[in-house]
Amino acid sequence: MRVYVIGGEGQVARALLEAAAGREDIVFGSSSRVEVDLLNTASVDRALDAFRPDVVVNPAAYTAVDKAESEPEQAYAINGAGAGAVATAAARHGAPIIHFSTDYVYDGRKPDAYVESDPVAPQGVYGGSKLAGERAVAAANPHHVVLRTAWVYAPFGANFVRTMLRLAAERDRLRVVDDQVGCPTYAPDIADATLAIAWQIAGQRWRPEHAGVTHLAGPDALSWCGFAREIVRQSALRGGRSVPVDPITTADYPTPAARPANSRLATARLADVFDIRLQSLETSLSNCLDRLLQS
Repeated sequence: MRVYVIGGEGQVARALLEAAAGREDIVFGSSSRVEVDLLNTASVDRALDAFRPDVVVNPAAYTAVDKAESEPEQAYAINGAGAGAVATAAARHGAPIIHFSTDYVYDGRKPDAYVESDPVAPQGVYGGSKLAGERAVAAANPHHVVLRTAWVYAPFGANFVRTMLRLAAERDRLRVVDDQVGCPTYAPDIADATLAIAWQIAGQRWRPEHAGVTHLAGPDALSWCGFAREIVRQSALRGGRSVPVDPITTADYPTPAARPANSRLATARLADVFDIRLQSLETSLSNCLDRLLQS
């Protein structure tokens, strides 16, 4: 199977590169932002023409949530029109597209976990641009899988786990928002699930029920404060500093962009359609911290 990944710098793209490394059953191609620019559709076409993919995976995006509030044109150009251009190019090659989206397409007001059929109502530019991308992908390529994920972390890149470890090493107490709840999702788990989905949709294996939105998120829900406490707890078991983590409210930590108070994503469709279930937070976070300590 020939899999081409748009972008190579983000957490999910890097995890995909790792997951595919050494696998003889996958011919893997990827691009840097310099090589494939989502604002330049010709560069997308050239890359896919040269590689001839069976499946295209697009985790590339404008992800600066707060900055997007002052750069809406850039966010919509990359996350909306750019996503559509990738899906169009994949369709020309007869290749399904796996496209990544976000929990920010929801308003966060639902009292329990969101399912894929729930109404979308993004509260900021970033969420709006990602929703525009979902719709552009669906319109451009009937063989599309849109994976909405949330709270992504990894042993590399900029993410909450690495930030909490750094702050715990520097400070005697941490103050973390406790009224936003979500499902932390480990990038290597995302990568493994993505490649499993790619196998199921490539070539003649495509089925109509594959198409549409599927939630791909960790199975455990907690607040940012709860997540921070678990990070500190597991780090302390490995010799890291154990510091108190104090709860604060969203109002205590204002940001330019609104965050959903509830980002919980139900993953029954992921299990029912693709037979995929992600590892527990305890296991995935343990794997992440082990890797960070080794490095």
